[in-house]
Amino acid sequence: MANLDTVVTWVDARDRLPRSGTPVAAAITGRYPADSGAESGTESSAAPGEEFWLVRPMYFTALHFGADGTEHRDCFVDSDGVVRLPYGLASAETVTHWAELPTLPGEMTTRAVLGEGVQAALQNVWSAQPRT
Repeated sequence: MANLDTVVTWVDARDRLPRSGTPVAAAITGRYPADSGAESGTESSAAPGEEFWLVRPMYFTALHFGADGTEHRDCFVDSDGVVRLPYGLASAETVTHWAELPTLPGEMTTRAVLGEGVQAALQNVWSAQPRT
């Protein structure tokens, strides 16, 4: 049976930042907009204006240019292009902690498989574990 357990080590964003280009799980804190929860890119039944702390997949980069051409340095970017800065810097939503993403199930060092290798990797991990 494949070992599907993983350990997450959270790093305080005030102490250390990941290498540029690293995909991470980012713990984000902020406040839901007063008019709607949709603007922050998060889904919640939280009351407007309520504080939050949640985890989102992002990547860290030393340099990012926003859609409007704004230059951002040492920032976290999500799949929608929303930029968040490390905690303590001027930003409506900031990253308090980050962790490297775990490897794929059954893999020792692989975090991504692309193209033709995907189906073989899936079959390998599925055949290694009993179905319940």
